[in-house]
Amino acid sequence: MSDAEAPSVSVAVSAASAKRTQKHARSDGRSGDFKYALFVLPALLLSASIVIVPAVLTFGASFTDWDGVSEPYWVGLENFQDLLSDGTFWQAIYNNITWTIIFLTVPMALALIAASVLLNRKKSAAVYQVVLLTPYILSPIANASIWKFIIFDPISGVVSFINRHGIPISNPLGEPSTALYAVASVDMWHFWGYLAVVFLAAMRQTPADQLEAAFLEGANGWQVFRYVTLPNILPTIALMIAMVTIFSFLTFDYVYLLTNGGPAHSTEMLSTLAYSAAFRTFEVGKAAAIALFMSLFGLVASFIYVWMSRETLR
Repeated sequence: MSDAEAPSVSVAVSAASAKRTQKHARSDGRSGDFKYALFVLPALLLSASIVIVPAVLTFGASFTDWDGVSEPYWVGLENFQDLLSDGTFWQAIYNNITWTIIFLTVPMALALIAASVLLNRKKSAAVYQVVLLTPYILSPIANASIWKFIIFDPISGVVSFINRHGIPISNPLGEPSTALYAVASVDMWHFWGYLAVVFLAAMRQTPADQLEAAFLEGANGWQVFRYVTLPNILPTIALMIAMVTIFSFLTFDYVYLLTNGGPAHSTEMLSTLAYSAAFRTFEVGKAAAIALFMSLFGLVASFIYVWMSRETLR
């Protein structure tokens, strides 16, 4: 072999070696992806068994007339037509929307204010977080009992004490005009502390150099929060907005424990309406149709969250 041919042979050998390396890398990557898929498979099977399968069954049941025991029979869109012509159904949607608006404003604002105040309390912040989380970790039935029998009770509660001292006030749970706001206040008392702790954790992730630069430029506390802290916690706020919206259309426990949807359907929610249809009048098909409406609102909230997440990342 001549000296002129040696470099070309070396280049050919190097190219063949590179091709073999790439081939092995692709095969290793495929085997690695397959191994990762095996790890994910149990979670996918679990999700399919407890989420997808019941969702498909609920979707199918919404087009049937079924009492939960006997053989269901197909009625098509009759359940949806009955709901759209039912005033109680529209009252439940109105109450759910009102509930959502309340929870997207009052507890969110309280949580942001509390988190901003606790951000500067390095030593006592942990104690305050425990206090704020106490209502959240208590069971709903305990919280509802405290408010129903100790605060709202017109005979032995705080309402009774106020009445005895010359200020006429009725049980807010018994008045159609105030019942929804009374139940919402109990749920807000239980929930807003959790939001405050979440926002506080997000605020602590704000880069220290940005805060120092803002203070060096002479910014006051409000300006630092508006132009530095708030933009950094926008993804967390977007997530909480989506979660609060979804939870608002799934709310059931406090309404059921305090008013059971009354008085006069003034606190009726889609969840309590579905519960009544399934377990009181045994209209399981109608309850499934209501559940689909609840899922629709949850999907809308999820799409809004994805859109907000993309906007904040731009």
